[in-house]
Amino acid sequence: MLATVGRAGLGLLASLAMPQASHALPLKRLSFPRDAGAHPDFQTEWWYITGYANVADTAAAFGFQVTFFRSRVPQTQAMQSSLAAKQLIFAHAALTDVRGKKLWHDQRIARWSGAEPGHNPVDTASASTQDVAVVLRDWSLNRQGADLIAKVQAAEFALELRLRSSQPVLLQGDQGLSRKGPQTDQASYYYSQPQLQAQGEIVLQGKRHLLAAGSTAWLDHEWSHTVLDPQAVGWDWIGINLFDGSALTAYQLRDASGKALWDGGSFRAGDKLFTFNRGEVLFKPTRAWRSPLSRASYPVEWIVRTPADYYTIKALVDNQELDSRASTGAIYWEGLCEVWSSNQQLVGRGYLEMTGYASPLKM
Repeated sequence: MLATVGRAGLGLLASLAMPQASHALPLKRLSFPRDAGAHPDFQTEWWYITGYANVADTAAAFGFQVTFFRSRVPQTQAMQSSLAAKQLIFAHAALTDVRGKKLWHDQRIARWSGAEPGHNPVDTASASTQDVAVVLRDWSLNRQGADLIAKVQAAEFALELRLRSSQPVLLQGDQGLSRKGPQTDQASYYYSQPQLQAQGEIVLQGKRHLLAAGSTAWLDHEWSHTVLDPQAVGWDWIGINLFDGSALTAYQLRDASGKALWDGGSFRAGDKLFTFNRGEVLFKPTRAWRSPLSRASYPVEWIVRTPADYYTIKALVDNQELDSRASTGAIYWEGLCEVWSSNQQLVGRGYLEMTGYASPLKM
């Protein structure tokens, strides 16, 4: 997922934060498990999981998304009270029922004092700086041995996922430093874990579904100080697990006319990583869907040109629009898609994210 200021619609976060001086992030060596944890000195951060679930007991299939956001509140940093909201933790979760052609979603928000998990009994949310361990009341993302465990209890669905790495961490950009705009300070630290093997269960309206073989997931983790280029109104992003084990990332930031201000991504096949340069990625919309909620028109089919291939991206359900105005303050589209190669072969599945269509992002 794209990363300058946070996932979809962090305008609310920006309104809670005082502007910071712009500066270019230095190139550095990311270290694990430390950099899998939180970076509370940075303005924004998120851990973002998407995936495709085969279901063991039926022919049903699901897409799932779990995202935890962290935002630093500069005005409270000098406060000594354990009640001070030095950080805000947000979370979004969504479930796409492919056969039922329906999206289910929920959201959470809570304050965090900045203490390590368990060190402040007042906290209802927290994030460890030692490894991934993010908690927001009854939602969580933690490491357990070699696995990541994501738990979500939403109003009409629940997720309990066990995600296991099958490949090394993928460092996006220049060894994990990813440019997101024409200015050098428009960048984030960004890594991905594609081709995660997914196990666990999904509960939808009281019915339990066990994940079967072939269920896969993708993790993005990003952190940054910066905001979008002033001309940017939104972005389009894909993270795709290809059936042959390779991984594709591609994105563009758009201005008000729809022109790409910046683009990039990567393709990894085996032990070969190809990082795309500015101008090498092109998103061309081929079919749109209009939301009855927001009246926004979203391109739900694209041709995406990359140095790896030309891909056709098709949403598996048109209506995968999320209304997050109760947490991060925006409406955006994020959903499961399938991917076809230039020779019209189905080659993978993943997630497509589109922001700034219902209204421009205000960062």
